[in-house]
Amino acid sequence: MIKRLHVLKTLRDIAFDAGATEHPDLASMARELGQAVHRDGHALEQQLAPLRARRRGFERWLVAEHAKPGISVLVLSWPANYATPVHDHGGLWGLEMSLSGALEIDAFLREETTGQLRHQNRTWLGPGDAAWFDAGDAYVHRCRNLSRQESALTLHVYGGDLAQYMAYEQPGPTDHWIARPRQSELAGRLTA
Repeated sequence: MIKRLHVLKTLRDIAFDAGATEHPDLASMARELGQAVHRDGHALEQQLAPLRARRRGFERWLVAEHAKPGISVLVLSWPANYATPVHDHGGLWGLEMSLSGALEIDAFLREETTGQLRHQNRTWLGPGDAAWFDAGDAYVHRCRNLSRQESALTLHVYGGDLAQYMAYEQPGPTDHWIARPRQSELAGRLTA
């Protein structure tokens, strides 16, 4: 669908270099990725315009993956006002950065003993801003595109393949959450 994307190659290389250790410095990775997005934002916006123009709902596009250490780099396309379910990341570390548009992240902490979720904070990301989390099952969040008219694009870097994860829902007005397994689906691959 999209030809060779130089800026995506730069972002991929930063993610692979910074994520090459067992416990990567996600703050440094975010800083380097953010600098590239700010520096090359206009070119990135032009190169990814076909993804923003698609009207096929929420989509995940694989940019690249590395087996050892396990790293995957994706671009996600968010329709206007789209929100994910509350979900975990299958125990992987991760970094999520806005490329265009604005994203709202509601973070929860999963209680180790009860499995229940407790709201931690709310963060907003604009282009070049990132949020990250360490490996483990305690961090859970919900993300939403803040625009009511425009698609948003985000870059996601994970410490492995996020093929399966848990989505959480509240069946009623109580604090009780039910976890349900989900499969990640890819819309395709972007060549970096």
